[in-house]
Amino acid sequence: MRIGLLTEGGHPYVSGDAGLWCDRLVRGLAQHEFELYALGRTEHQGSQAGQSGQSGQGSQGSQGSQGSQGRVALPPQVTRVRTAPSWTAEDDRVVYGRRARRRFAECYGELVAALCEGPGTETAREASAPQADRFANALYGLADLARDEGGLGGALRSEQAVRALERACRAPGALRTAREARVADLLTVTAHLEHALRPLSLDWYEDDALGAVDLCHATSGGPAALPGLLARHFCEVPLVVTEYGVRLRNHYLGGGPGEGAVPGGPAGGCAGAGGSAGGRAGAGDGGGVEAGSRGDAGTGVGPGAVGGVRGAVGRGAVGRGAVAGPAASAAAVTPAVRALLAAFHGRLAAEVYRQATRITPGNAHARRWQERCGADRAKIRTVHPGMDATPFAEVGEGPDTADPGTLVWVGRIEPAKDLVSLLHAFAEVRKEQPGTRLRVIGAPAGPEGEAYLGHCRVLAAQLFPDEADGLHSVGDNPVSFEEIGGPEVPTPADAYGAGAVTVLSSVVEGFPTGLVEAMFCGRATVSTDVGAVVEVIGGTGLVVPPRNPRALAEACVALLRDPERRARLGAAARARALELFTVEQNVAAFHGIYLEVVSQCPVRRVVLDESGEPLPFAVPAEAHVAGRWTGLSSRFATRRGPGWAAGPPVRGMTPGPSIAASEGAAR
Repeated sequence: MRIGLLTEGGHPYVSGDAGLWCDRLVRGLAQHEFELYALGRTEHQGSQAGQSGQSGQGSQGSQGSQGSQGRVALPPQVTRVRTAPSWTAEDDRVVYGRRARRRFAECYGELVAALCEGPGTETAREASAPQADRFANALYGLADLARDEGGLGGALRSEQAVRALERACRAPGALRTAREARVADLLTVTAHLEHALRPLSLDWYEDDALGAVDLCHATSGGPAALPGLLARHFCEVPLVVTEYGVRLRNHYLGGGPGEGAVPGGPAGGCAGAGGSAGGRAGAGDGGGVEAGSRGDAGTGVGPGAVGGVRGAVGRGAVGRGAVAGPAASAAAVTPAVRALLAAFHGRLAAEVYRQATRITPGNAHARRWQERCGADRAKIRTVHPGMDATPFAEVGEGPDTADPGTLVWVGRIEPAKDLVSLLHAFAEVRKEQPGTRLRVIGAPAGPEGEAYLGHCRVLAAQLFPDEADGLHSVGDNPVSFEEIGGPEVPTPADAYGAGAVTVLSSVVEGFPTGLVEAMFCGRATVSTDVGAVVEVIGGTGLVVPPRNPRALAEACVALLRDPERRARLGAAARARALELFTVEQNVAAFHGIYLEVVSQCPVRRVVLDESGEPLPFAVPAEAHVAGRWTGLSSRFATRRGPGWAAGPPVRGMTPGPSIAASEGAAR
């Protein structure tokens, strides 16, 4: 079958996040053909995307030319790569006429009115059907307008868009927080909506692009799922949506558009989901919330914003690429901005879940968020991330050579990992086990991580003064801070193998990738009950409440004093990880989902002969069986119907006098 893989800021870019599991998926399903449709998230990726047309269309290339464009080397089953930059707005040079401006005003006005009517966190069951349909109809109306006119970029940045948002916020019955929106808030939200709706202007939805695939697979929600949503709308292509981090949750954790909530910024923000050894993003191994990319730099307020909307939304008020990102001031993230963006993400997620054929969260934690956003349980299939167990096989299967009195923490150093509680817990451990050591192995995550690491070093020096064995020996601190790649810890496997117990002390997690790596190494673990930790650990480790140093210390002491229990838990943890979290199980699960979707929702193509007439029985029954088939020489018609039925619909007519008389005579 032919699969359209939709990504945002990840595969096939070299610098992208969450690209490793996509690459493993593509390579593991060599019997299928893949077409990659990628939205570049950063300026570097935007430069890799190549030249774009006036309608916002992305560049198109084959896997043979990717090395020079900054992409990873792709296998031969990838037959097409199309990219589009989303970090900045392209000048589509489209000038709307009066009728097109009226259509835009109606559709965009309905869209923002749906955002102002109610909170974005309510589920689809709680929301009224007319309200949900109002957002969906407006979204598809904008997509139809972009298809007819050649783009939406200029209209979404226009004064007309800001005025429509202002009217929706001031309308009776609008959210109280929306009514409090100031001029700067209106401009920030308008810029964010322009950024999020850029995929509507792409030319990916024709019969020679996404219209020719058997299914679309979006690797995340938000803008990455929008092309699949429109392929479903225009061409009736089934959609599979995979989420290892729910966008609405990321918005709440990120604190608004300045902290990774914008579609172009890091999806994880401060969520800190599943950082694995050596500071790798958790999503890189197929799990967790994406982290590590820069947000979209830009401004939220243009010239003359102080004088009100009429003075602010003149030329350049909503500038090209103007999205509230890390460069924006913290004051821009007001309650009004947060409420409106949460409403947008909630409405978009509900529509994506409603139209998706299958939804595949990476864990039960993400699944609960999806159900809260309106996903139908019957569509959900949990697919755990797949990780490569080979690098950890030697430590996991070999003899245990770890120091029995050493605790190990491995991951990205940032406040969400709560190393402060770990240090206080280790102080309690030292009271019970005086010879115990703690090795903190990992790299800081950005400037915030650097500052947090410095704070932890100072705290460790205060809690644990250097100790010496005698009067003439040099003192040593029982807590060490190290990074992977040095002579003592050259690889992640060596990091986990350095201690008898692996500790996770996070207060926020998505999918704990580092914990799975410790399980691959056969290590007993002590973890906090956050995110998907309990789902991953099962009964193979000890779990304690977060921010509870005393409970964390008691669990560590219990394992340090019982080597037989450590061995049993470690063996059970490795067996569980090999059963549930390998690349093989991940690829096999998606293969089964692909076959299920294609068998239940086959794409009905109408084949035309050389003269343009429908060709009966042109598609054999075997075409719906997975595999490579000889391509037909005939061309395909649109999925809306055969070519001879493409005319305007027949309208009902009022019966004339002669027809009414004849009907009366017949009776």
